[in-house]
Amino acid sequence: MNFNIITIFPTIFNTFKETGFIKRAITNKILSMNVINLRDFSINKHNKVDDKSYGGGPGMVMQFEPIYNAIVSIKKKSRIIFPSPQGETINQKKMSELSNLKDITLLCGRYEGVDQRVIDDLIDEEISVGDYVVSGGEIPSMLIIEGVTRLLPGAVDDENSIKLDSYQNHLLDYPHYTRPETIDNKKVPSILLEGNHEEISRWRRKQALGATWLKKPELLKNVKLSKEDDKLLEEYKEEYKRQNHEQNN
Repeated sequence: MNFNIITIFPTIFNTFKETGFIKRAITNKILSMNVINLRDFSINKHNKVDDKSYGGGPGMVMQFEPIYNAIVSIKKKSRIIFPSPQGETINQKKMSELSNLKDITLLCGRYEGVDQRVIDDLIDEEISVGDYVVSGGEIPSMLIIEGVTRLLPGAVDDENSIKLDSYQNHLLDYPHYTRPETIDNKKVPSILLEGNHEEISRWRRKQALGATWLKKPELLKNVKLSKEDDKLLEEYKEEYKRQNHEQNN
């Protein structure tokens, strides 16, 4: 997969490209990143890519022509995505859909945004990474790149861990523990120390169901629960109620 990133701050991506599994995916030719400096396509002798907003108001607006020229320079079929709080909020399903594409272009906005004609004529879709605003599209673009790349075959060492991630199966992840066994009198659940893998799997499934019920209950609407899942979730609810009762008395 290839990502084209159009930005006025190309150096932001230098460290990102050299980090963790992103670096490994690039080294192994699973991923390529083409970082495009928007200022190279400025139509202004001072390399400006923004101007005042028609109608007045604070801030500057990114111009149509430099963005158009940057996109044209790609010279291949690519899905053009504009990270924007006005887009549909991304989720794991969308990440999976994007991972099936071969070429994605991410336009990183800045200032007050881009000329509306960019959105109307050049962009395939707007994607939001949450109901909040940041100063530019670079960090949201990194989030999208990382979320998509980790789904590409061979990008992550342990591909089984991807299958168990939160949201991958419409459930949150179960709790994880590592050494030491005891911290401030809080012990690792004994079932994880006994070596019974069938019971451990059952416990983990119950914890995943329970965490989803507690924190993101709306996700359970998208999961077809088995009879065993129903039983595990009821067990979790009973244990949770009992624990709360003991703590409050």
